[in-house]
Amino acid sequence: MKQKIRIASGQGFCGDLQTAPIDQVRKGPIDYMMLDYLAEVTMSIMQKQKLKDPKLGYAKDLIPLFDEILPDIVQKNVKVITNGGGVNPLACRDAIFEVAKKKGIKNLKIGVVYGDDILSEIDHLAQRGIFLDNMESGEKLTSVRKDVISANVYFGAKPIVEALEQGAQIVITGRTTDTGLTLAPMMYEFDWKWDDWNKIAAGTVAGHILECGGQASGGNFTGDWRNVPDLANIGFPIAEAYPDGKIFITKHENTGGLVSTATVKEQLLYEIGNPKNYITPDCIADFTTIHVKDISENRVEVSEVQGRPATDSYKVSMAYFDGYTAFSTLTYAWPDALEKAKKADEILRARMNNLGLQFEEIRTEFLGYDSSFGPLARNGESLNEVVMRVGVRGKDKNAIERFGREIAPLILTGPPSVTGFAAGRPKPSEVIAYWPALIPKSAVSPKVEVKDL
Repeated sequence: MKQKIRIASGQGFCGDLQTAPIDQVRKGPIDYMMLDYLAEVTMSIMQKQKLKDPKLGYAKDLIPLFDEILPDIVQKNVKVITNGGGVNPLACRDAIFEVAKKKGIKNLKIGVVYGDDILSEIDHLAQRGIFLDNMESGEKLTSVRKDVISANVYFGAKPIVEALEQGAQIVITGRTTDTGLTLAPMMYEFDWKWDDWNKIAAGTVAGHILECGGQASGGNFTGDWRNVPDLANIGFPIAEAYPDGKIFITKHENTGGLVSTATVKEQLLYEIGNPKNYITPDCIADFTTIHVKDISENRVEVSEVQGRPATDSYKVSMAYFDGYTAFSTLTYAWPDALEKAKKADEILRARMNNLGLQFEEIRTEFLGYDSSFGPLARNGESLNEVVMRVGVRGKDKNAIERFGREIAPLILTGPPSVTGFAAGRPKPSEVIAYWPALIPKSAVSPKVEVKDL
């Protein structure tokens, strides 16, 4: 058993800082690197890509990344775990194998975790009495069934551990929990038992800290953000884990950013719901038990985490088509910028009403005044300029298109001092809505496949 392992965060979402994983591999010692690419909406985007091309449906950024760092991770024996396989992890594996062949790398083992995609199984599950109704609203899935475009189960750390046990140096998954990407190396290296709930909770908390990349090392920090050093060269966080469940959060030396109790606590509060019941497939973690302490510069101890047994369900992330939307902006200048923008919105709404256009929602924001704070915004009459941003949403694509033709006329037939209309008419975009559900763990099983180049 290793005395400690260092798990680096390399990506916090699909499209994150491209240099971060390269720096993590090259600027200091690490044993593992986790790359988190998946948000709920990302799965639906990847599903649409796969429908157009069966070889796609994964995080395409992975391929140029491995083209850059594959020799490094092989030489340094760094293991990489990523959910960037999206809805097509097998194709992602094959693409990385092609990179390895091009670079003359041999004996590379890649593990793939799949089986999370249950889109084709929804009706069969319903026949078995598993209906995947909305876990938040209770709405029946039948109300949107014909429009569902993706359905993926959140697996946990177990299948990743299985791939590591089979010798995989790279593990590519579909929809697994973000925390599982970090927990799995600890379960594997320290031989933790699957009912040692406090240790599993500690690994889960570490995963939660790493999952958003630089957000735990000074990025997007609402505290003393002015004094976070050198964000241009931010070092992403690293979890240094020990067999007893103690975790230290740090980053490579000579990198920018900041790791402190404040940055770590802020990340701990991100998307947790009830802090006493942070539910994952692997455990329930009690965030109210976490002790966070500064040890030295850019080194924070996380300890005393308590956990409870996992539930008997997996979460299912589903997406469905829910109509169309379009947005457009106009900028109004001083004097009376806000008054002009509000009048333009009034005129636009009157004209759309006169045309009989029907929308499920019309939303107007005045950027620079109330787009962040809404009704809590302070008086903005002295503003130099205001951007009116109008959005519409509805099922009638023709109505959405007609909205787009009503923006430009405001330039010459509405309030004065308008500018900023340079992108042309807004076009309808599909609205992809989110549908969370629960499924019994007994109803679905992850599949693990490890292949050697």
